[in-house]
Amino acid sequence: MATGTQGRRADYAEATRRAIIDAARELFDRKGFFGTKVDEIAELARVAAGTVYAAGGKQGLLRILVNEWGTAPILRESRTRLAELSDPREVLALVASASRAVREDHGSVIRVLLAAAPHDETAAEGLHGTTKRYRGTLAAVAEHLHGLGALAEGLDARQATDVLWFYFGYSGYLCLTEDNGWPLAKAERWLLEQCAGALLRADTGQQTEAMDEAQPQ
Repeated sequence: MATGTQGRRADYAEATRRAIIDAARELFDRKGFFGTKVDEIAELARVAAGTVYAAGGKQGLLRILVNEWGTAPILRESRTRLAELSDPREVLALVASASRAVREDHGSVIRVLLAAAPHDETAAEGLHGTTKRYRGTLAAVAEHLHGLGALAEGLDARQATDVLWFYFGYSGYLCLTEDNGWPLAKAERWLLEQCAGALLRADTGQQTEAMDEAQPQ
């Protein structure tokens, strides 16, 4: 009986924590990090203000949201799948789809962090950490493409990382979707095609076919 009671308490505590996190995400997105009050988070989550402070307050909740973004399963899965791909265009398609998925799940957090970072130490630290991890992932993509001999003439892996960041960093999707009102799917397709044109050798498709034909049957 005690075990069942403890289990229910744990479930309730986790549900309460999740409600607070979700309320913070919604309000940060709608009112901005600085415009959101702890009492408002508590009201939306239907808990006492003290419970919000116990969950970390605004600063702690922002850290949680940033950590959820930076450790999103899609990022780990994409990194694993990257090693299995030998077609450069499939590699870029993976980057495009993964970055779109991150925008779908964590786009509001990205916007909040970018706006708050210049004025808040917690936000700045969060942005620095996630940017470092994200650029590290794109650097791995660039190294993979370099190893496949797929990069356009004159590009090395470091420059390729910069090109990938230009298209799939924070500003690309935000400009197309927030400023121009494009659907995410359209933005994904456009960024993929533009990045492929800037990053890959013109004969990449032909090269891939030749490599496939050379493989032993």
